Amino acid sequence: MITLMVAGAISMFLSLLATPLFARLFRYIGWGQYIRDDGPKEHHVKKGTPTMGGIVIIFSTVVGYFVACWITGNSVELSPLLVLFMMLGLGLVGFIDDFIKTHRKNTLGLNGYFKVLGQVIVAVAFGFLAINFPDENGLTPATAHISFLRDFEFSFLSWGLVIGSIAFALWVVIMVTSTSNAVNLADGLDGLASGSAIFVAGSFVIINFWQFSQSCFRPALDPDVAYKCYDVRDPIDIAIIAAAIAGSLIGFLWWNTSPAKIFMGDTGSLAIGGALAALAILSQTELLLIILAGLFVMETGSVIMNRTYFKLTKGKRIWLASPIHHHFEIKGWAEITVVVRFWIISGLFAAIGVGAFYLEWLSR
Repeated sequence: MITLMVAGAISMFLSLLATPLFARLFRYIGWGQYIRDDGPKEHHVKKGTPTMGGIVIIFSTVVGYFVACWITGNSVELSPLLVLFMMLGLGLVGFIDDFIKTHRKNTLGLNGYFKVLGQVIVAVAFGFLAINFPDENGLTPATAHISFLRDFEFSFLSWGLVIGSIAFALWVVIMVTSTSNAVNLADGLDGLASGSAIFVAGSFVIINFWQFSQSCFRPALDPDVAYKCYDVRDPIDIAIIAAAIAGSLIGFLWWNTSPAKIFMGDTGSLAIGGALAALAILSQTELLLIILAGLFVMETGSVIMNRTYFKLTKGKRIWLASPIHHHFEIKGWAEITVVVRFWIISGLFAAIGVGAFYLEWLSR
């Protein structure tokens, strides 16, 4: 518990203090945001705002986690290292995309196929590492099961080792690419993605701490509720890294809220989305992520619906623009109004998800 609080606090204060320093550095070396001409006119004033702030988020998370473990004497386990691997890997893909944009001085970054390829490579590597290396209890960081509030009985490996492994890899790729791209789509207004992601990361702090308190391998577990226990590996350590992510996002949001002094860029949005997917996979709550990250699902769904309807009707739209936050901007809502109301929606989704998780435990 102490390590969890220390990790969150260190990450938050480090991000809070480092973000303006990185913003000045990025402005000095010319890492500024370029705005699309066909976007909302109100966004044109943001041209030149420092981007790639995701570097600060990743840096603060990594340092906060390891320093907290060092201070409290907590051992460094494999599961949180896998979350950091996902953050760093997708953060690198996003950084390459952002760097190309700033170098070319336009909004055309990494080719879409290469961006997806980078996400796939990181996801497959993560999946391979997560399904191997069992601990003394025989648990691997992830399982080959699809999960909601817990693992379902179905396992990909029931299809055989080769086919099952391929299917599991595809499942991880779908989880990682869909979540990282969803956060990327939501990163269109000052503070929208970072603020919403805090609710999701905070949810995993609560979920994994509860899994730790009710772990099947915890000697102090009450025998009367032992049949409700969770066989998740390293739950408290996953909660610690989730707290570090939430803390770094809180510190970053102080400078990212409207008017933003710095943007997270694809460096941050892909890294955060990947980390959230990793947290869901490792805590055996993969499908629950759809509820916890409901705001991001809503943003992605608005794009899919608008594009599909546009093609089917040959030019008509459901929303004035997509993602849906731009629709409300065009309708005349102030940017800060859209962001705060979307934060409320994100918080409600997170509360519903955590509530469903706890109610499942009560109902057993």
